[in-house]
Amino acid sequence: MNKLALAATALAFLACGTVSRAAAMLPQAAQSSSGAQSVQPKDTTAPSYDMKAQSLLDLDAQNKKFIQLAEALPQEKFTWRPSPEARSFAEVFLHVSGERYQILALGGATPPAGFNPKDPKTYEESTTDKAKIIAELKKTGEFMDATINAMTNADFAKLLPKLGPDANAGDVVYILVVDCHEHMGQLVAYARENGIVPPWTIAAQKAAKEAAEKKAQDAKMADNEKK
Repeated sequence: MNKLALAATALAFLACGTVSRAAAMLPQAAQSSSGAQSVQPKDTTAPSYDMKAQSLLDLDAQNKKFIQLAEALPQEKFTWRPSPEARSFAEVFLHVSGERYQILALGGATPPAGFNPKDPKTYEESTTDKAKIIAELKKTGEFMDATINAMTNADFAKLLPKLGPDANAGDVVYILVVDCHEHMGQLVAYARENGIVPPWTIAAQKAAKEAAEKKAQDAKMADNEKK
């Protein structure tokens, strides 16, 4: 995603967030049993959602999946792409890594000297080597974790007028989470197209099979005890 496209995506997400926050501040109307609108009092309870903790948990889990999928992928598949104009496996993995620098930079983070936010395509096409790509995923994952961990709750609420009249740094983290899930879905589709089952799916299937076998064994033992 180039800088202009990234900004457009950010503004689109932030616009939605602005509308959501604005709507949350207005009295909510509920439909009564008679069909009439009734005004509900404003919700003044404290938020129960810790965005910092949840985003760190989610992003860390997703990064582990990116790494697991890259590890499961044969080296010769890193250049595979579904169509000539689409990104290859390698380019998507590096696109994910690069956007961690780019998106967090919207909130004020400073990418490392070796990364040029104005030329992300060069970074995306810099290598198809499996080991190097996994190393980049780990490196940018650490950058992402350190950047968000360093943010205080007050930092999450810090306004960023350049991104929108009601935008804040928390919105930037939210964009990163959404973008992460988008590309995870993309890579899973790539993997399935190549007959590769994601490692976490294999683990879940194995656990389910073992649980079913144990349940059947327990049921058989209980039945024998009754005899």
